[in-house]
Amino acid sequence: MTTATIDTRVLADLVQLACRAPSVHNSQPWRLTARDGALRLFVEPQRVPHATDQSGREALISCGALLDHIRVVAAAAGWQADIARFPNPNELDHLATVSFRQREFVTDAERARADAIARRRTDRLPFAEPPAWAEFEPVLRSTVDPDKASLHILGDQARPRLAEATRLTEALRRYDRSYHAELHWWTAPFEAADGVPYDNLVPVAERDRVDIARAFPAGGDPDQRAAAARDRSVIAALCTDGDGRREALGCGEVLSDVLLEATMAGLATCTLTHLTELEASRSVVRELTGGGDPQLLIRIGRVPETSGQPPATPRRPLGDVLVFEP
Repeated sequence: MTTATIDTRVLADLVQLACRAPSVHNSQPWRLTARDGALRLFVEPQRVPHATDQSGREALISCGALLDHIRVVAAAAGWQADIARFPNPNELDHLATVSFRQREFVTDAERARADAIARRRTDRLPFAEPPAWAEFEPVLRSTVDPDKASLHILGDQARPRLAEATRLTEALRRYDRSYHAELHWWTAPFEAADGVPYDNLVPVAERDRVDIARAFPAGGDPDQRAAAARDRSVIAALCTDGDGRREALGCGEVLSDVLLEATMAGLATCTLTHLTELEASRSVVRELTGGGDPQLLIRIGRVPETSGQPPATPRRPLGDVLVFEP
């Protein structure tokens, strides 16, 4: 290792790509400051969708995904990211400080993983069954840090319970005006740098073929994926051995690993958090996984050859996210 300091232009490019990380409702609830070649990551409380994410847990998961994306992009650029999590107990919004050491060698796999960041999408349409899942599952499991989260694959026998829990969640929130107002805010049909654009929403016909999903407002063009008569995705769950801030941040880092590994394998993904927001549905997931604290679920599948991917969602301007301090 050398003692070189990472260039500010490299740091800005690194952050810009890393900010393709997924976040609850594409809210991007993060802020970064740079000084002396190091990054400090903060959660932005005013960007947390509080009606959806009442505890702020999903915002921390989102920031964890960004943190891992930073690590991945840095590695592909030839830098080792050293992460100190929650370095200041008196400043709870300060989630991590990342310093960088130059590396002597970059592998093709590290470059491919960073390339997957730009290709990854949250795809809410129905999926075809993922091919060669028995061979891919051990590869996927190998990416999961067991100190941060555990990966549970919920088989077809669990789908009816999960679909029932989805309907239960919708029923419990049917008259929650603040939740629905917030959902419509983040899916408003106008040009923006955050939120879920109309083209990334799912038409009613396709939405009815996905049995385990958040009930976003309908949108998009009809018959986008007529080749998928019903969703045949594999359902994965990420659980932690605790439900605090550190566990949520670590789960987000593992989420990044899982999504990027699936993308590298040519698979589509959709992260699901609606089943872990209310205790009634979260307890169903806990029963199905056999314990731990369920943090989120992920649909993993294949996009039929006759269908395309949804467009990339917008991101906030770099100047709104990253500040270079003197």
